[in-house]
Amino acid sequence: MDIRYFSAPGRVEIGGNHTDHQHGRVLAAAVGLEISAAVKPNILNTVRLRTQGDGSLVFSTEHKGTVPLCSTTIVDLNTLDVQSGETGTSAALVRGVGAWFIENGYAIGGFDADLSSTIPIGAGLSSSAAFAVLIGNIFKGLYGGDVSPLEIARAGQFAENVYFGKPCGLMDQTISSCGGLNIIDFKNPQTPIVTPINAKLPGYTMCIVSTGGSHVDLTDDYAACNSEMRAVAAHFGKGYLREVCESDFYSSISDLRYLGDRAVLRAIHFFEENKRVLKQAKALEKGNIKSFLDMVNESGRSSLAYLQNVFSPSNPQEQGLTLALSLSEQVLTGVGAWRVHGGGFAGTILAFVPDELKADYERRMTSVFGDGCCLFLSIRKEGGGEKCKV
Repeated sequence: MDIRYFSAPGRVEIGGNHTDHQHGRVLAAAVGLEISAAVKPNILNTVRLRTQGDGSLVFSTEHKGTVPLCSTTIVDLNTLDVQSGETGTSAALVRGVGAWFIENGYAIGGFDADLSSTIPIGAGLSSSAAFAVLIGNIFKGLYGGDVSPLEIARAGQFAENVYFGKPCGLMDQTISSCGGLNIIDFKNPQTPIVTPINAKLPGYTMCIVSTGGSHVDLTDDYAACNSEMRAVAAHFGKGYLREVCESDFYSSISDLRYLGDRAVLRAIHFFEENKRVLKQAKALEKGNIKSFLDMVNESGRSSLAYLQNVFSPSNPQEQGLTLALSLSEQVLTGVGAWRVHGGGFAGTILAFVPDELKADYERRMTSVFGDGCCLFLSIRKEGGGEKCKV
């Protein structure tokens, strides 16, 4: 029986920091790092997974630490209920994606897969979402069904939320499933609008810098971003900030301060960041790279001053992200851009580095954060799916 090959990419968030949970917009891209699998169907109705090479970690759970994909992972598809003890494991994602397929009328079946990954652990590139998207595409490819990329993304989110134990939104899975550079509008979060952006960044490379901070014990910080923004929305009788009239918000700031000034500042960040996503995309499509980079820096300053997700208030002594942003500013002022990446509070920043400064920038970052802290990225046009063996 012929071996078939599947893959799903990681993703990078470029604009729209903490806007998706308020039904806002994001600008994000799939990257040229992937989880891939060599697959054969089997008649056992069982998924059997192996890692290739040294059995390295394939994905991580940011709220629980890293989780190894064991070389002997076996999932019986005859049992698709949530299993106690599987939280945070690859088996949970396989079972969850399978359950979503069955609940939505799509067929699944057994397969054997050898997996490998070029997505590093702890880099904020959403390896768990890529893994779930990979599994969805394997089920689709082997057992048919007109499953759209957005449906596969929803299957992945369901698996992460319900089975894996990660209360994530839909952005990561959508980008991994669709590929390319896109605006994703979550005004209706169940059916987000994905708009591809045809743009290039000639002379620049994206760089993720890992500062070594841990996302463990930051659940309350992430939750507060959501709850404080929703508290502002509730003042106007709305569920999310996207439903609030911006002019009504600004004219009511003095009345909103009872919620705390940070809640007001975070709402300001949302309104400005949500608009900025469209401006960034427009600048890219017009080839106005300087304007785009300026807006990346505006987004970063807004996250630092208004959203306030660059370090945890419970641990002010650990400010690796702030330090990385400061060092980036010294190297890239006037020629590049830098901002917090993803959920924030710890982890990674995103920089846009001129090609001629890549060596200097990497040298500066590694002198502080250690060898391997810089990861230079390209945009991958293809989303998750079947591929030919190279």
